[in-house]
Amino acid sequence: MSTRLPTPPGRTAPADATGHLARGIATGLAAVVAGYLAMAVTAALGLWAAGAADLPGGSGAFVAVLAAVVVMATGGQVGLSGDAGSLAGTQAELTAMPLTVTLVGALVTGTLFLRPLRHHAVARVRDLLALAVPTVVLWLAALGGLCAVARHDFPISLGGGDTEDTGDLGELFKDLLDATNPSVGFSTHVGPTLFYGLLWILGVLVIALLVSRRTPLPARLVRHHQAVRPAASALLLLVLAYVAVGLVIGLVVAATKGHAAETFAVLLLGLPNVSWLALAVGIGGSYDGRVDGPFGLPMPQILDSVLRGGDPKELKTVDLSTLASYDARAWWLLPIAVVLVLGAAVVMATRSPARVRPWQHALHLGIGFAVTMLVITPLTLVEARFGLSILGIGDLKALGAEVVLRPHIWKTVGLALLWGLVAGFLGGLLASRVHRRGEVEPPPSADAKAGP
Repeated sequence: MSTRLPTPPGRTAPADATGHLARGIATGLAAVVAGYLAMAVTAALGLWAAGAADLPGGSGAFVAVLAAVVVMATGGQVGLSGDAGSLAGTQAELTAMPLTVTLVGALVTGTLFLRPLRHHAVARVRDLLALAVPTVVLWLAALGGLCAVARHDFPISLGGGDTEDTGDLGELFKDLLDATNPSVGFSTHVGPTLFYGLLWILGVLVIALLVSRRTPLPARLVRHHQAVRPAASALLLLVLAYVAVGLVIGLVVAATKGHAAETFAVLLLGLPNVSWLALAVGIGGSYDGRVDGPFGLPMPQILDSVLRGGDPKELKTVDLSTLASYDARAWWLLPIAVVLVLGAAVVMATRSPARVRPWQHALHLGIGFAVTMLVITPLTLVEARFGLSILGIGDLKALGAEVVLRPHIWKTVGLALLWGLVAGFLGGLLASRVHRRGEVEPPPSADAKAGP
C-alpha cells in the first residue's frame, strides 16, 4: 500500500500550478475572443447603418474601417493621411471614441473574466494574476493584429464626370498637382495604440472587480468592501441607466422623425457619447466646441445647432442654458439627473450594511461619482479636422471642415463630488427604513412568547 506525501506548506504542487495557468489561459482566451467579437458585431452594424458598406474598395475597405473602429474603441490612435502630389498638402486629424462599441466590449470582457471567481470564498492574489496576465497578453496580441488590418487608402476622383468640362478640369487639376493618383487614407499608430490598449484592458478588469457584488476580493481588500463596492455598483447602474434612456429616446426618434438608418448608426456607434454628455450637462457641467464646414454631429440636432451658431471660428459653450435657448426641453436634463443620481444613492445605501451612517454614504457616493465622471467625461471628447492647401497658401474652405467638442473636465468632476455628497446623504436617509443586510430583528418579548 502506497502513501501519498502531502505537499510541504508554502509550496504549490507543479500540477496545480499548471492547472491554474491552463485555466487562466482558457478564461483569458474566452474573454478576449468574446469581447472583440461583440465589439466587431456592434461596430459592423453601426457602419452598415451609416452606409460604410458602399465605400470604394469593396469588402476590403469595409474590413479595414471596421478594424479601425474597434481599435479606436479600445483607446487606439488612428491617423488620417492624404497624398495629393508635390504641390498640394493635406491635414487631417480625428480624436473620438465610438463608446457604444467600447461599452459592449467592456461589459462582455469583464463578465467573462470574473466568471471563474464567483464560486470562491476569497480571491487569492495568485488566482487573480493567473487570470489577468493571460487576458492582458492575449488582448494586446489581438489588438496588434487589428493594427495591421486597420489601414487603407481611398482614391480621390478629380475628374471623369458626365460633362466634358468636368473631365477637362479634372485633368488640369491632376497636372497642376502632379498627382496622377491622389488618395486619402488611414493607418494605426501601433505604439500609442498598444499603450492605451493596455490601460484600457487593465481599467476594464479593475472596474469589473470593483463593481461585481458576487466576486470575492483578496483578503487584504475585504475590509474596503463596504466603502467601495456598493457605490461602484450603483454608479455603474447610473451610467447604464443614462445609456438606456438614450436608447429609448433614439428608438422613438428613429420611429417618428425619419432618417432611421442614421439614427441607428449613432445608437450603435456613439450612444454613450451623447448619453454621458447629457449626464455631465445635467449636473451643471459644460463643454466648449464649434462646427465649421459641411460635416457636423449627426445627433442630437440641438447640439449641432449650438455649435454652429454665431462666428464659426469662435468656441461656443455647451451647457443647460445654451441648449435650452435652442430647445426648452433641454431643461429636462436637470430633473432627470436629480432622479437618477438620487436613485443610485438609494441603491447604494440599500446594498450597504445597516451600520453605515448617512454621512458615510455621502462620502462614498461623492468620491465615487467624482471618480466616475473623471473617467467617462474625457471619453466624450471629439476633435475632427480636415484641410487642403495648394502651394502652402491657406486652406480651401470648401474642402475643409472642423468639429470640436471638449469637456470642462475638472468643473464636471467638482460638481459630481457635490452632487454625490448631497445625494448620498439623502439616499442614506431614504433607505433607513428599508430592511437591509446587517440588520437583526429584535427578539420577541416574553409576553409575545406566552401568547394570549
